[in-house]
Amino acid sequence: MAKRVIYIHGFNSSQKSYKAVRFGELMANYDVDYCVPNLNHEPLQAIIELEQLLTPDTVLLGSSLGGFFATYLSQRYQIPAVVINPAVAPYNLLQSLLGPNYNPYQDYHYDLNNSHIEALKLLAVDKLAHPELLYLLQQTGDEVLNFQHAVKYYSQCKQLIEFGGDHSYVEFERTFASIVDFLKIT
Repeated sequence: MAKRVIYIHGFNSSQKSYKAVRFGELMANYDVDYCVPNLNHEPLQAIIELEQLLTPDTVLLGSSLGGFFATYLSQRYQIPAVVINPAVAPYNLLQSLLGPNYNPYQDYHYDLNNSHIEALKLLAVDKLAHPELLYLLQQTGDEVLNFQHAVKYYSQCKQLIEFGGDHSYVEFERTFASIVDFLKIT
């Protein structure tokens, strides 16, 4: 039974993301500690921050880059996780964003550099050792990430593939019951 639910936001996002807030509203009906940390832009620092929040009864929910982090944590610590339109290889996608960046949700400027890309490569899970711990929620209309990469990578995991939608995961609320069921939130 889950007692701590950690929502992991995506790249240049925050605890104020729509899905984080909406899922938090649902979690108010459950006896759980719902956490949504504002993550550092440095991948290894973000992982350290997340690892410090883990308890033996933690479950994870991650979106986009947060899905990448949730996959890493799930497989390393054998924690159930739901990944929403996850980044499978963010080190490839973020190459085009090297240089000055601004996170409008956390209101700070930073430089994305090759050390961030290399750190993401270190966190990549080549083969899922515990696919039963992961649940993929994927919409084919994702305009940021190629949905086929996620469908293939998570092929041994439980999956909900929806045609259409976009990177934000349109009508995310419809998935609440299946997320709660998979993560065994009571």
